[in-house]
Amino acid sequence: MKFVIDEDMSRSLSKELRAAGHETLDVRDHGLRGKSDSEVYDFAQAENAVLVTGDLGFGNILNFPIGKNRGIVIVHFPNNISANLINREVIAALDVLSSDEVEGSLIIIHPGKVRIRKK
Repeated sequence: MKFVIDEDMSRSLSKELRAAGHETLDVRDHGLRGKSDSEVYDFAQAENAVLVTGDLGFGNILNFPIGKNRGIVIVHFPNNISANLINREVIAALDVLSSDEVEGSLIIIHPGKVRIRKK
């Protein structure tokens, strides 16, 4: 799968996803640091990529409708969790999901739990 990594995620997540065989783009490398959620979302859609973010605003299905995107993954962990642990949990969650399950879905990854909302 192809992923766009939002600026609120660790840069190491991109490296870990690539090591797991995925293609990644980091918004910080494409002039999108500090840009609006809509601009980041539009970039992910233009790249035919799943957006991976920690921004709960992307869970607003009125602004980012389910079924009308490549997929949005919200990573929702407490601030005191290390980037390494978050990366492992994200990789483990994405490894069990097929592209069809991710396509058009809102996926929220919590510690030890994955919720999928699909149209």
